[in-house]
Amino acid sequence: MEPINCLIIDDEPLARDLLVNYCSLLPTLCVAGICGNALDAKKLLQEQKIDLIFLDINMPMLDGIGFLKTVTNRPEVIMTTAYKEYAVNAFDLAVCDYLVKPFSLERFIISVNRAEARLNSTKGIVQKDTNRDNFIFLKTDGKIYRIEFDTLLFAEANGNYTRVVTLTNTLTLTMPFSGLEKLLPVNRFIKIHRSFIVNKAKIVSIEGNRVFINQHEIPIGRNYRDDFLNRLEI
Repeated sequence: MEPINCLIIDDEPLARDLLVNYCSLLPTLCVAGICGNALDAKKLLQEQKIDLIFLDINMPMLDGIGFLKTVTNRPEVIMTTAYKEYAVNAFDLAVCDYLVKPFSLERFIISVNRAEARLNSTKGIVQKDTNRDNFIFLKTDGKIYRIEFDTLLFAEANGNYTRVVTLTNTLTLTMPFSGLEKLLPVNRFIKIHRSFIVNKAKIVSIEGNRVFINQHEIPIGRNYRDDFLNRLEI
């Protein structure tokens, strides 16, 4: 199995040291970078392949939540923070897990197992080079479907499954919602709610906090509205 390249982002030296120590105990993890602030982390993400980020929230200049909103095609993310009250905002951004400091090695391993499962779920199932091609392959019910981006209306998180709605049919995937999100080109698809990604070109109208695509009415999440409208240049 290939190692999971990890990036630790935390402004507290003791917190960084603890994460490095915990990571060293798991042979699947490789610490590829350690940053004390989000701006240094953004630069490192451009230079190295990172699979998993351990991210603090309360940091100087740019906090962890703000940092996540600026990262496209981001790796899996495990929040590591002393603040419980940011959990809802973090999960709205589809993080893998939320560890409240101080956390035990056992809890850390459980979190890493979740991240590893999500990383493995996309391997060998979907064509990943979505920036070059105009389609992806999705597997469900023993069949593999070729889905053109021009026909994909939206995707919805549905418990442990992901529902993909196209012009002609609806597929229910065992792939996690976050896994599909990573594989859709950001210039075409926008996340407008913790549970919905829409095809920008298929939006018929927007009324209040609702998007209409064909006969479908899709809610706009409060934490996503500003970014959504900015992406539409409204």
